[in-house]
Amino acid sequence: MSTSLARTKAVIGDGELPVERTSAWLALKDAATALQALQVKDGSIPADAAPGAHAAARRHVDAITEAIEELRPRFPHDDEYLAASIADFRRWADAGFGVPDFLDSLVAFQPQRHRVDGIRHLVVFPMYTQNGSPDRHVEAVLVEVIWPEFIARLEAGDYSNALFVSLRFIDFTPGYDTNSAVLFPETVAMREIPAFTWGAIFQDREAARYRRVVRAAAEITKLDLPHDAARMLDDQTLTEKTFVMWDIIHDRTHMRGDLPFDPFMIKQRMPYFLYSLEELRCDLTAFRECVAIQKRLTARVESGESLDAAEAEMLEHARLVQYAVIFDRIFRFAITGTRVRNYDGLGGQLLFAWLHQRGVLHWTDTALAFDWDEVPAAVVALGEAIDELYWRSIDRPKTAHWLAAYELVRGTLTPNPASQWARGLPDEILAGAPKGYTDAVLDDEFPLSMFYEALEKKMRPVIASTAGITGASA
Repeated sequence: MSTSLARTKAVIGDGELPVERTSAWLALKDAATALQALQVKDGSIPADAAPGAHAAARRHVDAITEAIEELRPRFPHDDEYLAASIADFRRWADAGFGVPDFLDSLVAFQPQRHRVDGIRHLVVFPMYTQNGSPDRHVEAVLVEVIWPEFIARLEAGDYSNALFVSLRFIDFTPGYDTNSAVLFPETVAMREIPAFTWGAIFQDREAARYRRVVRAAAEITKLDLPHDAARMLDDQTLTEKTFVMWDIIHDRTHMRGDLPFDPFMIKQRMPYFLYSLEELRCDLTAFRECVAIQKRLTARVESGESLDAAEAEMLEHARLVQYAVIFDRIFRFAITGTRVRNYDGLGGQLLFAWLHQRGVLHWTDTALAFDWDEVPAAVVALGEAIDELYWRSIDRPKTAHWLAAYELVRGTLTPNPASQWARGLPDEILAGAPKGYTDAVLDDEFPLSMFYEALEKKMRPVIASTAGITGASA
């Protein structure tokens, strides 16, 4: 056990209430929620707000800082951050509640230094929540780290990812009572952009959504799930660990490989199918790496060698990641969200159609089936096709790369009949600025197939029910 975790447990004591049930946390949560109602989109509380708004805001800030002060002893590993948070809140109030600036406390918060299974963090920032609230309002979140030994072993070996933090929700304010499953520093209100040193994903929410959606989709499509895949539907902890393994490999892949100049496409306006291919590339790399891990560890077992506990768990989850990538992509991603430039949805559609057209996925007699022995090679082939696209992109102009990416997607998916891209862009667009290319992309450039149209109607209430879900509520 780490020193910080031991100190935390010593401070809390066996007889004390868990943090989420203390009056301090409940007061903090209530005050942050009340403060949100006074803030405008950029997080400020305007001088011409309703009468008494600033006085009420100061009372809420006082309640927040008093609660943080009371809770600080429970988080000795975050003491510097919590002290800075109190200072940032007080400075914001004293300056008249302008656009908040929490750079100092953000820089002090370093959760990647405490990747210990079960250690907790109290996180309070003015921020927006991706796939949740677009407004930069004060949010408070209680989280718990998920860091089993086999993940620590992976990260210390071939899959180093010093910025990656895996989390479980304990409690949260309304900005996270949504579909948001990430905690990223760039969402925080701050005066300047520092070097970011961490990024966190809530694997308990990912796992809970997966279990609910895949269970329903398997029933609707009459899919006979393999035994290992079926185990995940009944075991939240098993599925959380599976998503941690998937995400740690996915996350590091964004900056590895023969990449276009900026694979993240940061501060660029590109056709949304480029984002589809990048996210899918990272998922398929996780799939491919897990196939390799499974082969390597299975070979050791077959040679008579014993695996230690962490290696045995690594082998187990390497198999499970492969099922998770396929089922989350084709069942949840493909039909979640609107049809307006839905890049994750397009990635799910592409994977489904690719497997179907290569004869390893079957929709026959209104039942879905897979040839599981043949699936890994087909999935790896799609990953290799995207890798080839990226490798060739280094020698291509940007817009030529876009056109090649479109051809890769349309080679499997049928474009919208009204698509200018499918008919061939006119010369004035081809010879013009990149903006003309992106403007010509339809919101729903690759509509849902008949299979997905029917599935989406049946799955719509199930997917809607996963907003705000956590491991505890699954």
